[in-house]
Amino acid sequence: MRKIADLDDFDRRLLDLVRQNNLEPARLLAEKVGLSLSAVLRRLRRLRDEKIIIADIAVVDPALTGSALTMHVLVQMQQAGPQTMDNFARQIARYPEITGAWDVTGDDDFLLKVQVGSMEDYDVFTRRALGEDKGVHSFKTLITIRNIIENDIARRPLRDR
Repeated sequence: MRKIADLDDFDRRLLDLVRQNNLEPARLLAEKVGLSLSAVLRRLRRLRDEKIIIADIAVVDPALTGSALTMHVLVQMQQAGPQTMDNFARQIARYPEITGAWDVTGDDDFLLKVQVGSMEDYDVFTRRALGEDKGVHSFKTLITIRNIIENDIARRPLRDR
C-alpha cells in the first residue's frame, strides 16, 4: 500500500489551482498562494517527481469531437472470479468508446463510462463489446442528461465555465 503524501497547505492550494488549469504560469500561481516563484517551481517539481501529480492532461469537450452522448454502464459478470475479471478488464481496454472503467462492489462488477456520437453507435458498441463477451451476464445503461461535475475543472460553478 502506498504511503499518503505529506502535503502542507501550500501544496494543497497549488494542487487545487493546477487541477483547474495546469497551464497557469508559475508566477501567477506564486501570487495566488503567497510563495516565491522559485518556491512554487520547486514544489511543482517535487509533486511531479513524487507522482502526486501523475499527468498533465487536456479535458476535451466530447460534444465537439463527435462523442456527445455519455453513458454509464453497470456490468454484471457470469462469475466474478479473478480470471474472468482480469480477462474482461483486458478486453474493454481496446475500445476507444470506453473513457473510464472501474471495478466496483455490490450487485455489479464493473462501471464503464462510454462516450459515443449517437444511440446507433452505442448499439453497435454494446453488441460488439458486451453482447459477444460470454463472461458478461447482464448490463444496465444510465444515459447522462447533463454533466454537472467531471474532473476537478468542473468544481467551478457552471456559470463560470
